[in-house]
Amino acid sequence: MTLLQKVFILRNGNAVSSTAMTGMVKHIVDDDANMPPNLKRGIAYLKTELKTLPNQPGVYRMQNEAGEVLYVGKARSLIRRVSSYTQTNRLSNRIMRMVSETKKLEVIVTKSEIEALLLESNLIKRMQPRYNILLRDDKSLPQILLTNDHEFGQLTKHRGRKNRKGDYFGPFASAGSVNRTVADLSRAFMLRTCSDNVFKTRTRPCLQFQIKRCSGPCVGLVSKEDYAKQMAQARRFLNGDSADVQREYASRMNDAAEKLDFESAAIWRNRIRALTSIQANQDINLPKVSDADIIAVARSGERSCVQIFFIRGGSNYGNRSYFLTHLTNTPSGEVIGAFIGQFYQDKEPPDEIMLSELPKDHRLLAEALTNNAGRKVHLNCPVRGNRRKVTIMALKNAEEALARRLANASSQRRLLRELATALDLPKPPTRIEIYDNSHIQGKHAVGGMVVAGPEGFEKGEYRRFNIKSEGRFATTIGDDFAMMRQVIHRRFSRARKEEDGRRSTNWPDLLLIDGGLGQLSAVHEALDDLGVDDLAIVAISKGSNRQAGLEQFHIRDKPSFTLPPDSAAMHFLQRLRDESHRYAIGAHRAKRARNEFTSPLDAVPGIGPKRKKALLAHFGSARAVSAAGLSDLEAVDGISKKFAQQIYDWFYSG
Repeated sequence: MTLLQKVFILRNGNAVSSTAMTGMVKHIVDDDANMPPNLKRGIAYLKTELKTLPNQPGVYRMQNEAGEVLYVGKARSLIRRVSSYTQTNRLSNRIMRMVSETKKLEVIVTKSEIEALLLESNLIKRMQPRYNILLRDDKSLPQILLTNDHEFGQLTKHRGRKNRKGDYFGPFASAGSVNRTVADLSRAFMLRTCSDNVFKTRTRPCLQFQIKRCSGPCVGLVSKEDYAKQMAQARRFLNGDSADVQREYASRMNDAAEKLDFESAAIWRNRIRALTSIQANQDINLPKVSDADIIAVARSGERSCVQIFFIRGGSNYGNRSYFLTHLTNTPSGEVIGAFIGQFYQDKEPPDEIMLSELPKDHRLLAEALTNNAGRKVHLNCPVRGNRRKVTIMALKNAEEALARRLANASSQRRLLRELATALDLPKPPTRIEIYDNSHIQGKHAVGGMVVAGPEGFEKGEYRRFNIKSEGRFATTIGDDFAMMRQVIHRRFSRARKEEDGRRSTNWPDLLLIDGGLGQLSAVHEALDDLGVDDLAIVAISKGSNRQAGLEQFHIRDKPSFTLPPDSAAMHFLQRLRDESHRYAIGAHRAKRARNEFTSPLDAVPGIGPKRKKALLAHFGSARAVSAAGLSDLEAVDGISKKFAQQIYDWFYSG
């Protein structure tokens, strides 16, 4: 019994009685003597743990010998749920493999099943156990923000935590849809989109004013009262009062036309068109529904596509597809339940969530979402009317997205088979790592690692390496061979430190190096130093005249060769090489931009974000700060006399 288990049992009480424990363990059926040794050991371990488990709700974690979390689950009764893993006649092959690997069980007792559900979702999202249904593509979704921490509020795109005062609208399915909506809103309501710092430093209207997307509050071309009315209209529109706002605009356009003020009438006409543009292209509409999410799942074998449509303020804010992997016989309701638990773990749910199929624990999920949101959240599966129609449409979108994904995966697997044949590999690779370096005369040197597999490019696995000229991996910057050696050494020395690294999904089957024999030799030197000698490594160099289709391939102890320029394997290798080149150049440019366009204030010792913001707000620019007198620096809020002297000395000494 772990210390954590003892603490929770002592704190919560209600440990299972010896009689109940005996009955619980007796009903577990032992398998025959042909049971695999690891499975037998895993079941024996779980049976031992059952003697100490409470008959209470909670969360359990199964871990392997290396401490990796294999599975996280919730339970109304921990002892009953864990005991089910010892009944081999009820276990799938996948779960039996999990039990075979289990060397440690940890439990957390909770006060209720709802708390267990919330904790389970949190742990799954944080630990990503490989036997759970995982929502891997869970980036924060963009929103629209109307700020109210400034007398002239800002209209802007927002992503991440809601740490700024204002009204948030969304989520939107993509950044592109937000950008288009922000542009249309600025045309319709003439709101500023510039940052507060830019706003303070303007002395004349910017381009946004000239193209009729801003009313010019930065230079006093609109009063606070009129601008506040524009903000209020935008809030009304985004909250669903779009028809009233459009009627008001139409009335103003007609009034201007009757007065023969055709220029004003044209302005109102254009603003009406902007509002119409925001509401156009609505494939899914629910006139009587203000805020709702529509979730549908399509399944095929071990793959599922969850399609979610976002309805906010009566308008369709777009849709997004999420792809999940699971057991072949996993019910659709279980997939939806796992998705809801993880998706809304850090997102605010709408009042209504319409589902293509209700999960078995939908009441528990609804109660958990209600507790998190602080208001009633409804989960339902529509059976008739417009709600049923839009749910079916979402389901069709999920089916089509899954079909496209499976077709792409099938094509990718075919390419991997052809690649294995072309490079004489023992089997098609499941993880390919492609490496390239980028720099300009040794400056801002960056190494890039791109990863591809049966599902295509795995962008979440991409890594960048800032080339080091000091310390353990010191390298002469500008030496391409030495930089490649450093990148490979750092990547695999870290992997070697991780126990069980070769059995993890992060161990590659093939390394593809953008370069020639020199880079290939550098890679082998790094791997030989680490004792890694069983990786397939291929370098790809451009052919004569750097012409595409004439690439040369280099493998250790083999003569260089090329492939037919029109072969699928050649095109695939070119695509892999080009992606690594694109990623490395992008990382290099980003690093160069950070280094070359930093503010002179960043070099001043002791200046943090708050002091920097105060100085820029007072003086308007870093150049003005560097030219300021001591008395002017002392006048800045948050800058003491002592620190003002330090800033002054920094810019004026020597």
